[in-house]
Amino acid sequence: MLNRRNFLKATGTSALVTCFPASLAALQRVQSPGKIEKRTLGRTGRQLSMIGFGGIVVTNADSRQASERVAEAVEYGVNYFDVAPTYGNAEEMLGPALRPYRDDVFLACKTQARDREGARKELEESLRRLQTDHFDLYQCHAVTKKQDAERILAPGGALEAFLEAREQGKIRWIGFSAHSVEAAMTLLQGYEFDTILFPVNFGTWNRGNFGPQVLEEAQKRQVGILALKAMAKGPWPEGAERTHPKCWYEPLSDPAEAALGLRFTLSHPVTAAVPPGDENLFRMALRLALDFRPLEESEVQRIKEMAGRNEPLFRYPSPEA
Repeated sequence: MLNRRNFLKATGTSALVTCFPASLAALQRVQSPGKIEKRTLGRTGRQLSMIGFGGIVVTNADSRQASERVAEAVEYGVNYFDVAPTYGNAEEMLGPALRPYRDDVFLACKTQARDREGARKELEESLRRLQTDHFDLYQCHAVTKKQDAERILAPGGALEAFLEAREQGKIRWIGFSAHSVEAAMTLLQGYEFDTILFPVNFGTWNRGNFGPQVLEEAQKRQVGILALKAMAKGPWPEGAERTHPKCWYEPLSDPAEAALGLRFTLSHPVTAAVPPGDENLFRMALRLALDFRPLEESEVQRIKEMAGRNEPLFRYPSPEA
């Protein structure tokens, strides 16, 4: 397994994320009138919009729709875009739509390959489809099993392809997304990753004991924290109508509840949250983010009550890890 590098320690700005409301003191926050707040991303020095554009927003869109959705997001101040080969035709749609803005945005992509050669090939294909010569961030995608995390870090694993690509200028920073605490901790402790993309959700946090451990570890290591599932309600109830086909979980579609969910996530030392891929829910998140304010102590009980009404998407320990 690759040895972990020596890395910088937080210097007095680390927040105790196991408590809530958490401190945002570790983040540099930039607010401009009429635009979504920007926050620093870990050690990278980059400032990202606290709402990210998930590529699924343009999955199954036509060229005009994709361009309009990207342009609208940019007008709100969004400069963080995240996509993956598994998102249908999102790469093909996002590439041309992003072309007018490419120099000014932070583009992240992912691979589910766990081996060196598979990751290298997928990287090259994604660069071609997105019509770019580099990614600002390249990530191991959806790591759940601890053995997959170990495979990524081992000789011949995907991380080797990432390191080669960084030397070649094809990627700038290296990260991962994970769906279990076990996998996330294995990766965080196995290599000096620049970022983590992880579910930070009011329900999993309060009912699943899922999230505090990972955020605390990431912050100790000055890893940039990107959040998934801020607007997730829970698993679709059995027999329920799937009102949002792009969401594999039931989203928070009520604006008041969605605002609470989003504020819960962004009240932690998180740089950005990626909303659901449904274009209408994404647009709702853009509007809600303009009025963001951290949760207050008086609102914590409301969040806990909301969490108590739904089954969490993830738990720790994870039965799948």
